[in-house]
Parts: sequence; C-alpha cells; structure tokens
Amino acid sequence: MKVLDLQCALGHSFEGWFGSQADYDAQRARGLVTCPVCNDSEITKMLSAPRLNLGHGAAPEPKPGQGAPAAGDGSTAGNSPTRAAEPSSAPPALPDLPPEVLQEMQAAMMKVVRHVMANTEDVGPQFAEEARKIHYGEREERNIRGQATREETEALLDEGIDVMALPVPENLKGTLQ
Repeated sequence: MKVLDLQCALGHSFEGWFGSQADYDAQRARGLVTCPVCNDSEITKMLSAPRLNLGHGAAPEPKPGQGAPAAGDGSTAGNSPTRAAEPSSAPPALPDLPPEVLQEMQAAMMKVVRHVMANTEDVGPQFAEEARKIHYGEREERNIRGQATREETEALLDEGIDVMALPVPENLKGTLQ
C-alpha cells in the first residue's frame, strides 16, 4: 500500500492510499483523485518521508497544541432553523499559514459541513422558495439546505431571511457508505 501526501491547487492537503504508483497515476489520469474539501482534481504529490507500519510500538504522543481543534460539539445555540445555501464556485485559496493550522482549519470545516449535512433537509434548487415559505409561516420550521444564486441569496437577506453560504464538497453531497 502506498500512502501519498497530496495537495490541490487551492492548497488543501490530504492523504491518498493507492495499491501502487501505477494505481495513483491511472486514477489521477481518469480524474478520480480529487480534493475531499473542494473537489478540485488538479492534484500534486507533495514530498514526504516514507512511513513504515511495522505493527509494533506505540503511537507517539501528540505535542501540546497539536490535534483536533478544541471546538464544542458542533451544535448551534437557540431553536432557529439553519438555512444554508451552497455556493456554486470554489472557495478562495488559503493564506500562507503553518501546515498544522491549515490542517486544523480543514478538520474544523469538515466537522461543520458534516454536522450541517446530517441535521438539514436538502431542498435543492428550490432553496430560496422554501426558505421564504418557512420564514412567512407557510411551512413548518425546519433546518434546510440547497442551492441559491447570488441574486436569490441577496434577495433573501433583503427580506430579513437569514441564510449562509456553505461550500459543500461534492463527495459529501451523496450517500455516505
């Protein structure tokens, strides 16, 4: 098994596991290797030291300040419904930050996205219409997500309907296996 450190054009770092270098090359050529954060297929292999799993010994203790960010349980305060419109463009490139900080930010973002996906109903392109119906009491309050154009999002905000754009990686939109 070959474990590669990979990075997309926007600077998101991630690991890929492949049977061999040939498997990696074939999958990349077919566009199957994509960033789990932004779904970009422009992937580069980063320099990394080989890792050997010898099956013995203990894992090293994390250094102070490393590991997952100390965020809460991801729940939102209050009882107001969550409404998240998924933007149609990729997020901007990441600033020059230490790799540990970027990894913590990516992990926190993925935690938020997974929480939203698990706790909202996908109403698809009818997002703006459904958000209005909920806001004006024509439908029961519930947490929804879907797609909205910039104009639809601005119109909702002008009407006093709270919405938030949330980039959702393509691989999280389908059914998880």
